[in-house]
This record gives sequence, structure tokens and C-alpha cells, in this order.
Amino acid sequence: MLVAKVIGNVVSTRKCESLLGSKFMQVHIIENGKETDKYMIAIDAVGAGIGETVLITTGSSARVALPKDREGNEIPADAAIVGIIDYTNE
Repeated sequence: MLVAKVIGNVVSTRKCESLLGSKFMQVHIIENGKETDKYMIAIDAVGAGIGETVLITTGSSARVALPKDREGNEIPADAAIVGIIDYTNE
């Protein structure tokens, strides 16, 4: 799992049908309590907003964390926001 800060929304007018209705967010990765120069796009599963610190899961765990599409298939995702971090003890 990764810690990141949400820095923006990503709008995609054309995408795979199973991704319709998904909220894409651009996040800035945090390592050892400091922001890095690494960014990624993650599907928001918890309603995170810009400026919030979040918990990201990647790979097959991201697909499992997201709801299935209308036909019961997993959504093609490599990163998902699965938690909003309220406090870290650093």
C-alpha cells in the first residue's frame, strides 16, 4: 500500500465501458513522510477530495477493492484509493 496526497481530478470522456461512473484522481506519492516527484492516477473508491491524504492499493488488490461492473466482471484498474488518512504519527 502507498500513501499519497490527492492533487486533482482527471476527466476522461472516452474510456472502457466498465469504467463509466468511476472517479479518477491524480495523486502525489508520499514516502517516508515526504512528497516525492512520483505521481499516479487512481480510481477513487471512498469519496476522497483534493488535498486529502489517502491510502492507495495497487495491482490485483485494486481490482478487488472496486465494485464489479454491471456484468459482474472486475474493473480494469491498477490503482485504487481505499482509505482517507486522518492522522499519521510521524
